[in-house]
Amino acid sequence: MFLGVLSFFALPADDGYGGVIYSLTPAGYAAIILVMLVLLALPAALFARRSRGIRFETKQLVFCSAAIALSVVTSFIKLYTFPFGGSVTLCSMLFVCLIGYWYGPKIGLATGFAYGLLQLVTGPYIVFPLQVLVDYPLAFGALGLSGFFWKSRQGLLKGYLVGVFGRYLFAVLSGWLFFGTYAWEGWAPLPYSLAYNAAYIVPEAVITLVILSLPPVKKAMELVKQQV
Repeated sequence: MFLGVLSFFALPADDGYGGVIYSLTPAGYAAIILVMLVLLALPAALFARRSRGIRFETKQLVFCSAAIALSVVTSFIKLYTFPFGGSVTLCSMLFVCLIGYWYGPKIGLATGFAYGLLQLVTGPYIVFPLQVLVDYPLAFGALGLSGFFWKSRQGLLKGYLVGVFGRYLFAVLSGWLFFGTYAWEGWAPLPYSLAYNAAYIVPEAVITLVILSLPPVKKAMELVKQQV
């Protein structure tokens, strides 16, 4: 019965390496988009909770939408793409982390989770249902951990590092549990996953940190923080 339900949302195909990947059906895309829309509505609902002293502001949603749009656009600018998932992009993780840095962990985590579903829609790589949860909503949702440093000194740098590390941990977990058969010859699944995921996450993080350390960029980020 489980396979019957799964086939309604995704269909198996050969991955070209002797394994099986799944492609989303129209019902699968529709289900993901529905969940994503619900999650994207959460920030508005949280802002609207007057009982907690939070007021909805259109400007806040505009900034969140702009950050997500920038994440999507820069995620397609890939400096290098790895064969079994993962790529070095032009600072795409930064813009998701910015949402947490602007508005705190609740908004950051909810938006990151929704962004993970958006990544699943635009570029799915599916080998197992649980792998989808780990690789997309949880891994990208972890970027919202930056929100725990939204009031800290140097909060953007701290939050970005913690958010990226959170994504790295989920990527390593996924590689260890679901992609161990692709490990390089002589490598156990866990060391392989640690090295493989570091190979694309660390370079992007270093590039982003270098850019953030530039005085004009630092000044621009401070000005934006004052506006949000």
